[in-house]
Amino acid sequence: MPASAASFGDEGQSSTRNRVARSILDHGPSTAAELALRLELTQAAVRRHLDSLLTDGVVEPREQRVYGSRGRGRPAKVFALTDCGRDAFEQAYDHLAADALRWIAEAAGGGEEGDAAVAAFARARFAAQAETYREALEGAAPEDRTEALARALTADGYAATARSAPVGEQLCQHHCPVAHVAEQFPQLCEAETEVFSRLLGTHVQRLATIAHGDGVCTTFVPKAGHGPEPPGNRTTTKTATASASTAGRNPA
Repeated sequence: MPASAASFGDEGQSSTRNRVARSILDHGPSTAAELALRLELTQAAVRRHLDSLLTDGVVEPREQRVYGSRGRGRPAKVFALTDCGRDAFEQAYDHLAADALRWIAEAAGGGEEGDAAVAAFARARFAAQAETYREALEGAAPEDRTEALARALTADGYAATARSAPVGEQLCQHHCPVAHVAEQFPQLCEAETEVFSRLLGTHVQRLATIAHGDGVCTTFVPKAGHGPEPPGNRTTTKTATASASTAGRNPA
C-alpha cells in the first residue's frame, strides 16, 4: 500500500486530497463534476487531486454504469477506489476473519459440508445484526423502509443510500467492512441478501457487490405489485433463495 494511501484511515487527516478519496468511498464511483459539487471545489481542483490519486494507485477510472435506458453520447468517466485505496479505510482484521471462516469450513469436513457450515455462521451473524435493523424499520411506512434500512446500514459502517429505480428502488452500500473476506466466502453476501429480503418483506435481487469488484454493492428492491408476494409462502421462499445465490457475482 502506498504510504500516502495509508493516511486515509487516520481521523486527523483533513486534506482536500483525502476528502476526495473519502467522498468516493461514501458515495461510490463519482465523476469529477459530482465530486466538485459535493466538496464545493472547482472541477479543475478536483482533477488535480484525482491525478495525484491515480498516480498513487488509490483510484482508477471506469466507464459509468447506467441502469435502464442510456442517453446519447459516451457515458461520463467515473473514478472508483482501487483495492489499495479501499484498504486504507479497512480495519486490519481481514486475515483473522478469513482464517476463522476457513477453520470453520475445515472443521466441518470441507467440501459441501464446509461450505454449509460457513453459510450457517453467516446467517447467524447477519440474523443478530438484523435485529438492530428491524428496530429501525418498525416505525417506517412501507414506502420508506428501504431508506430506513439504508440509514441503519450507514450507522453500521456501510455508507448506504437508497435511490429510485424503474419499478422499484436500489439499496446501495458504498462501503463494505468485510469485502475482502467476502471475496473468499460469498456466503456472507448471500446471507446479507436473505436478511434484506426478510426485513423488507419482499424478494430482492443483488445486482453488484464490492467483493466481486464492483464499485458499490447494489440491491434491487421492487415496488409492491412488481415482484413476488412478500415472504410467508413457499413460492417466495424459493425466489428469495435463488436471488441470494447470485450474491457476490454479477448477474448474467
